[in-house]
Amino acid sequence: MKALVNTLASVVRRSPWGVLAGALVVTVVLMAFLPQAEQSSGNEGFSPDSPEFLAGQIIGERFDTSAVAPVQVVFTSDSGDVMTADSFRSYLAVQQAVMASEVAPYLVEGQGGGIQGFFDPAALALQEQGLDPASLTDEDVRALYKAGLESLPPEVQGQLTLALSSKSTDLTVPSSTAGLMIVLIDSSKIPDDPDQVKLQAAQVDMQTKIDALDTAGVDVEPFSFALLFSNQDEFAAEIGRLFGTAFLIIMLILGFVFWINPAGRMTRVRALRRSAADVGLAMLVIVLSILWMNGIGVILGPKYLGIIGNFSEILQIIPILLIGLGVDYAIHLTSRYREELGEDDMDVVSAAGRATRTVGIALVLATVTTGVGFLTNWFNPITAIKDFGVLATVGIGSAFVLMLTVVPSVRILLDRRAERRDDLAVEAMGKSSERLLPKLMGRTSTLAEKIPAVMLGLALLLGGLGAYGLTQLSTEFTFTDFLPEDSPLLATFDVLVEEFGGGLGETTNVLVEGEVATPDVHNALVAAWDNLGDSNMVLSFGPRAAALSPVSVIAQLVIPPEQGGSPELYDADFAAAAPGLGLQPDLTVAPGSNVAALYDAAFAADPENMSRVVATDAAGNYEYLDVAISTQAGESGARELSETLATDFAPVSSIDGVDATPTNENIISFGVVDALQESQTQSIGISLIAAMLLLVANFWYAVRRPFLGVITIFPVVLVVLWVFGLMALTGISFNPVTAMIAAIAIGIGVPYTIHITHRYEEDRARFASENEAMRSTMTHTGGALAGSAFTTVAGFGILVTSSLKPFQQLGLVTAYAIGGALIAAVFVLPSLLILWDRWHRNRGTDGDVANVLHEMAESVN
Repeated sequence: MKALVNTLASVVRRSPWGVLAGALVVTVVLMAFLPQAEQSSGNEGFSPDSPEFLAGQIIGERFDTSAVAPVQVVFTSDSGDVMTADSFRSYLAVQQAVMASEVAPYLVEGQGGGIQGFFDPAALALQEQGLDPASLTDEDVRALYKAGLESLPPEVQGQLTLALSSKSTDLTVPSSTAGLMIVLIDSSKIPDDPDQVKLQAAQVDMQTKIDALDTAGVDVEPFSFALLFSNQDEFAAEIGRLFGTAFLIIMLILGFVFWINPAGRMTRVRALRRSAADVGLAMLVIVLSILWMNGIGVILGPKYLGIIGNFSEILQIIPILLIGLGVDYAIHLTSRYREELGEDDMDVVSAAGRATRTVGIALVLATVTTGVGFLTNWFNPITAIKDFGVLATVGIGSAFVLMLTVVPSVRILLDRRAERRDDLAVEAMGKSSERLLPKLMGRTSTLAEKIPAVMLGLALLLGGLGAYGLTQLSTEFTFTDFLPEDSPLLATFDVLVEEFGGGLGETTNVLVEGEVATPDVHNALVAAWDNLGDSNMVLSFGPRAAALSPVSVIAQLVIPPEQGGSPELYDADFAAAAPGLGLQPDLTVAPGSNVAALYDAAFAADPENMSRVVATDAAGNYEYLDVAISTQAGESGARELSETLATDFAPVSSIDGVDATPTNENIISFGVVDALQESQTQSIGISLIAAMLLLVANFWYAVRRPFLGVITIFPVVLVVLWVFGLMALTGISFNPVTAMIAAIAIGIGVPYTIHITHRYEEDRARFASENEAMRSTMTHTGGALAGSAFTTVAGFGILVTSSLKPFQQLGLVTAYAIGGALIAAVFVLPSLLILWDRWHRNRGTDGDVANVLHEMAESVN
């Protein structure tokens, strides 16, 4: 470590222009890669290859899955009842608006059509009776609804009544507080639209035409995921505003931290200019480190080395870490440079070199320790977290190299000119420790000097409370968190959840894999279909659950219309041949039947539907079966639905060599959150252990005191527990965003404590007592840490004003992490160091410690 720092200091001293030219060339080269960066979306990168995620991938790749994109249109009324004439006229007007919109050519054709909804029975009766909608009264509409509903088959009646509120519907009147229309769009009809951009545009056009309707007294709100995230410009604008404001606040407060009190040749104008230059230089290096990280990330990505995946949303947290570390590195390096320049009457080059060598040792130790901690994520089963660890290490390393080369090079070039003119205001720079913040931090050492045991006991107590809070944290995540809290679509989604159990149009798949074309598996599928009939959150249209499977396709082929079958799907030839292939009246097959032959015959009779439920391997053997079930669980019921389906399909999964895996986006999302919580908890522990072992090895090698490594890392453990405790106290859940804040606590906390320990080693060699050494440490390094923490917390505190919940939480928890790291570094660690020092003194080994520290300090200088 010492050799690396000395090498960097030597290069800067000999060729500052060369350093800047090299940094510029590297920056230009890496920026050329930035346009090639690709973003991952959805659950990509977050799933640890869970069975649900893999099942979803197999279904998408191996089956001819439905390309239907539903848009749900929610009707509510100011009167509290949508079964009125005004609502009916609005319903008919919405139908016309949909047909006049850009989605019209892409509507689903066939049974039911592309527009279905709660008022279809009334519309059917209206057409039959030839009435004028404008002249209808509320009673007329209710009568039409009853007449139309009674004329429909029972299974269709059941399907249509699901489009009325599940909480407050009375079909005897009839009345209901809310109604639902489903617009079914066949996205396969839209040419050249792999990213569904045209589909989204068509839905937006439909929404615009519906919003333009005059539906007095009736609220009509379309809803779909495409509409939900259609206005990404506002989202991007808010992110830009938030981070732009945070950057401005950081610059202003950093200017305060870098301010030099006028003295001697340092006038107020020159002090302002000097502070502004230092702020600009620090922020430039931070921006460069972020650019370097992104450029190297592209090189490490799928297009080149393939070490990491595409950039995920969670990587947006890394710039926060780099800004926090960059501010910390800049303040320590600049403060030490001013201290050396002003107090020891050094020339510019010597002061820059000594500042680099002294602070650089702490920075390289902090960089390596933090980087190794993050690199332990390499073994994390979640790809996004693994990539986070790699890129965080790259970013931290970039910040370190740039800070120890570019900053001193620029300072040497600028200050050497002033030095040659004998115009460098070194007197004012030497008085940096006399400013308010360093003085306040210096006084905090009194607590460590007088009551170190009390401070440690209090910290342990708070750590215990934090550990308890960790056990109380809830694990929650919903995509609606990324919507502005005042979004009308968010209110519509709430209506869908409250009135319709999440809405209609949800499909949950169960993938059956193994040796699937056997009588046992086929009969188990029949039993599972029967089990679904009375399961919660599974829709049933008629006597059986609404599920598309090999069994249901065969049922449609063999049941004649006169027995309730579908005239369009019934196949007399197949129905005649099926019994000879082993099919029995209850849809099971006889033992020893050739199920593969039965499926082959069904495929020949109905290739479209069979291609959706069976898949073969290269040899033509049946390898997978898919059961597509109409469900109504939404996000909130996804976990329960998964457990219910696993129970319903127990007859299938109990067969040796056969698995049945329920999956949909919501089930996968919950699996991601659970896996994220488990893996991140493990990663935190591994990161802390790795950092501790590295610090133990370093302090053993440097000063033969390995326990200093344990002392240095222990406050960071407390910080992590404090952060979790504060999250529980303030009701912040554990989710993909907040899960990574612990990484920031470690990434910021470790450098903070290393700075204190390293400066204390140096000061202990200079002063006769531990108390004097600690006062010096807290005045110089403690003041720099406080400036760094206040700057970063104030900057990112602006995130709590966001209308997006994840950013609100990010702002709060970032403040918890950095504030906790500061408290641990200036209150807990000094108490530990004082107790450690006094313990050695009581054992009579303090002289040995002082000699070793003195030798180390001399080697640095």
